Amino acid sequence: MFKKIYNLFRILRKLSISGSINTLDEIKPVPKSLKFIIYLFSIGSSKKIENLQKSPGQKLCQSLEDMGTTFIKLGQFLATRPDIIGEKIAKDLEKLQDKLPAFSKEEAENIIKKEIGTESYKNILTLSEPIAAASIAQVHFAKIKIKNKEEELAIKILRPNIYNIVNDELDALMFIAYLIENIFSKTKRLKLVEVISLLKKITNIEMDLRFEAAAASELRENTINDKGIKVPKIYWNFTSKKILTLDKIDGISIRDTEKLKSLNINLKNLSENLIQLFLKQSVRDGFFHADMHQGNLFVDKDGNIVPVDFGIMGRLDKNNKKYLAEILYGFIERDYMKVAEMHFLAGLVPANTSKDDFAQALRSIGEPIFGQSIKDISGGNLLAQLFEITEQFNMQTQTQLLLLQKTMVVVEGVARKLNPDTNIWEISRPVLENWIKNVKGPEATIKKTIELSKDLLERIPDLPNVMDNANTALQMIAEGKLNLNAINGKNFEIEELKLKNLKNNMIIIFLAIVISLFIVF
Repeated sequence: MFKKIYNLFRILRKLSISGSINTLDEIKPVPKSLKFIIYLFSIGSSKKIENLQKSPGQKLCQSLEDMGTTFIKLGQFLATRPDIIGEKIAKDLEKLQDKLPAFSKEEAENIIKKEIGTESYKNILTLSEPIAAASIAQVHFAKIKIKNKEEELAIKILRPNIYNIVNDELDALMFIAYLIENIFSKTKRLKLVEVISLLKKITNIEMDLRFEAAAASELRENTINDKGIKVPKIYWNFTSKKILTLDKIDGISIRDTEKLKSLNINLKNLSENLIQLFLKQSVRDGFFHADMHQGNLFVDKDGNIVPVDFGIMGRLDKNNKKYLAEILYGFIERDYMKVAEMHFLAGLVPANTSKDDFAQALRSIGEPIFGQSIKDISGGNLLAQLFEITEQFNMQTQTQLLLLQKTMVVVEGVARKLNPDTNIWEISRPVLENWIKNVKGPEATIKKTIELSKDLLERIPDLPNVMDNANTALQMIAEGKLNLNAINGKNFEIEELKLKNLKNNMIIIFLAIVISLFIVF
């Protein structure tokens, strides 16, 4: 109990000293009573709050960095939610520096030994000093003996006790958020409890490196046959909850354009490749790297893009993949009514919304794009317009799509730095056309028919039960035990639906028999 009270006090003091509440007040008005309470916790502090000539987002960014690990993660999460904090603030928070002093090599060695055991640790021939240190983990290079062969690998190691530190701070933040929302009703629009709850879920996944390893492994498997990308291999025998071992990256940061040029790597091709690879991950696989900023992208000597840091990944289900591809392709074809229809089918827009009005709003976004290079198109402004339309038409906010949109803007920004004249829409066309061909073409139709046939054949064993149920239902109707005239309203609809389903099942079974006979003979 004392620990919880102490953590709560410590968090409130951090908030007060950092000046973050004053910054938030510039973004969205904070109740004066809340500001006063927070101010009380700063009494006795000698630290001065610098009033620099910065935007509110920049000042908030600085405040979060000063407060440490948990708050850096909070800022990074908020950077993916412009629907909550606004596009400008989100863009400023993208610049958060997730860097902290490294812990010692000796401590890293102890963690590795404890995680994989003394015998396996003997295969680690050398371990470098930390080469990168972030808020959650740090990275070392290592020479490891695997199957009598020495491999140059990288080991990511969680900070000591980081799990308890972060969760204690998040629990304190959750309590503060709950109190604020219930005491100050106007703050409910900020969705503080929801934000902290989602952050806790994401951060706890990030602090189990087995999940990151699995994500990297899945991405590698999905892209193994794609040209232009090389996802590092995971070494599971040297991976656990606290350590992750993968290929050492032998490449150049994608931000070092001059060095890339010196190696005769075509930046135009690299830019186009980056966009198309991201679209393939999203539309084809439904599983994409959701943190594709310059610091997480390298280029090897062959011009392959090598992503790192798989802690934040996005996933789209079958329907969302379809809607995404159709919507993007609709924009490319300038078929705004088609785009509007897909929004309705996806359930993103209330059914009572005017489809014509919505299509007109989409046109206001799409038309300024065409015929322009990416340097003349602000991804931030486009995103801002989308969120504005979201608000105007009461569209449902879907976290996975927000994450996708945000990642698209980041990818676009990286592509722009490689080649300012890149047009994301022109580059997207072949990927989307190929997807539509694979999903709607003749081959796809045949494939779906075969899959349906298999499903129907699997239902054949249910035929006796279906026939018995049908016979019972018909007998009850004949004997007057099931009086359809007496059934009204909802009950009638339910019984009618049951009969329809029964009928449909009989039809399905009949078709299955026909198809099976066709296959056999």
